[in-house]
Amino acid sequence: MSRHLFVSDTHFGHVAILSPRMSTPRPFASIEEHDETLIARWNAVVRPDDTVWHLGDFCYRCREEYARSVFARLGGRRRFLIRGNHDKIGARLPWDGIFDVARAVVPGADGSAQGLWLSHYAHLVWPRMHRGDLHLYGHSHGTLAGTAASLDVGVDCWDWTPVQLEAIVERMALTPAAGKAE
Repeated sequence: MSRHLFVSDTHFGHVAILSPRMSTPRPFASIEEHDETLIARWNAVVRPDDTVWHLGDFCYRCREEYARSVFARLGGRRRFLIRGNHDKIGARLPWDGIFDVARAVVPGADGSAQGLWLSHYAHLVWPRMHRGDLHLYGHSHGTLAGTAASLDVGVDCWDWTPVQLEAIVERMALTPAAGKAE
């Protein structure tokens, strides 16, 4: 059975993402270790039939050939990109679709349909939030608190791996009710 997974801010090839000057430096000894860890963790959870929504900043400051080689190694049947602020090269890769923002409807944990507002950036409000749509975003590298209806799906928040909607909903349930659509 096909699943939908969500991820953001992989920053493949971005050497400066490891710098202690970053607000959230990544704990890897080299960009090679960083990239290989993220590729391995992606492929450990993403099945060949799965759909992956990447919410921006796939790579940064790397050669296009390198970005293509990383992309080719990542599992999943369908992969979509929601453009981030560092997706000049990432947007030239063979995604199944590229969007600035998107509304998607995916199967929920109980088999019902779940509406999602997908953006690289966190929104305070979004379309259909009062009808139960959830908001998934990246960009903040774990520095923004989630709510009962919106959450950061960046690799910094999820042990360097794409995440399924069920785990996202479980974490949202542990957040304060502020911001929850009524």
